[in-house]
Amino acid sequence: MARRIAVVGAGYAGMAAAVTLALRGERAVVFESGPLPGGRARRVTTQGHTLDNGQHILVGAYATLFSLMRTVGVPSDAVLRLPLELRYADGFHFRSLFLPAPFGLLGGLLLARGLPWRERTGAVRFMLAMRRAGFRLAGDCSVNALLARHGQCGRIGHYLWKPLCVSALNTLPESASANVFLAVLRDTLAGEAEASDLILPRVDLSRLFPEPAMAWLRTKGAEVRCDETVRDLAALRAEFDAVILAVGPHQLKVLLPDAAPAFDYQPIVTCYLQYGAKTRLPFPMLGLADGLVQWVFDRGRLTGEKGLLAAIISAQGDHQQLTHEELAATCHRELAAVLHGLAAPQWSRVIAEKRATIAVTPGLKRPAIDTHIPRVFLAGDYADPEYPPTLEAAARSGVRAAERALQ
Repeated sequence: MARRIAVVGAGYAGMAAAVTLALRGERAVVFESGPLPGGRARRVTTQGHTLDNGQHILVGAYATLFSLMRTVGVPSDAVLRLPLELRYADGFHFRSLFLPAPFGLLGGLLLARGLPWRERTGAVRFMLAMRRAGFRLAGDCSVNALLARHGQCGRIGHYLWKPLCVSALNTLPESASANVFLAVLRDTLAGEAEASDLILPRVDLSRLFPEPAMAWLRTKGAEVRCDETVRDLAALRAEFDAVILAVGPHQLKVLLPDAAPAFDYQPIVTCYLQYGAKTRLPFPMLGLADGLVQWVFDRGRLTGEKGLLAAIISAQGDHQQLTHEELAATCHRELAAVLHGLAAPQWSRVIAEKRATIAVTPGLKRPAIDTHIPRVFLAGDYADPEYPPTLEAAARSGVRAAERALQ
């Protein structure tokens, strides 16, 4: 007979675990305290506007997540796939070439616009040195220390390495783990030709995977119970053959008060600014190098919301002391400085996830999938042994937790 396994949390990790269980013929019951699935990557409605609680970038290396998306029937046009291309408002431009790996990346570095020649060749030498080292340091250090050691702190660091670090790890380079950063470079820039592709969602984050997964699970006889909070782990263990806890690490204190991992956290701020319908960016994703805003996304080109721009501020910083009104004003001012003739926004909304991810610091200890309680397992983006806390890390951990629960 099929076993009954409880999954607490319907975010990307929890839904990945539930789909994996259903594929193996087991009966999953998912408990979600909120009204819809998605966890820390979900659709939100605020003051009459339906938005995402953050703007996520996917890359071609997210093999586990894309496999799960195909399984539950997410259509291919739910995302926009582009060869890796980073454009900045001040002229810096890097694009991987259509060549077999790793020549596409190395050629793109040599042709990058806005860098002196010595920095382009230095970037190629850096990537080749990291490849020889297996993209792993014997002793972990900060990303800044790694870049300084290899002469990558000039314009190449300012426009490429450090923004990639903040985007992928959501941790500032001065305190981010070099080994985790190198794992990202290994699987994206140094991976197969399509591994570094930018994958930009064209639907909201709940529709990107959690809601299709919920519909698919129900066709397989699984249950997804939204608006149902679990507070008693002992009662759940008595009812089910195994339990997978797929909630944020700070939420584990209720269910595992003696064994909840202690982490520092990093925020992500998304500022939505609605301009006139004719407002467009020259590319769906544009970098800003010298202010609070790190990236701005054209929601009109992605989701059809014409004139809506999403400005992203990742990791900690002085912006945490600003009010939402001050943040929106600052974001508009920085956009207006590069998008000439930009009128005042018709409306703006700031969504601040104060504990969006854990801080990925050197030597960070991740919790194991197994807990000290028999038949209770962990899943979450924080539990991946080598990846930063991304949607792919969440999906991978959910699959691993499900497989462990079945052993």
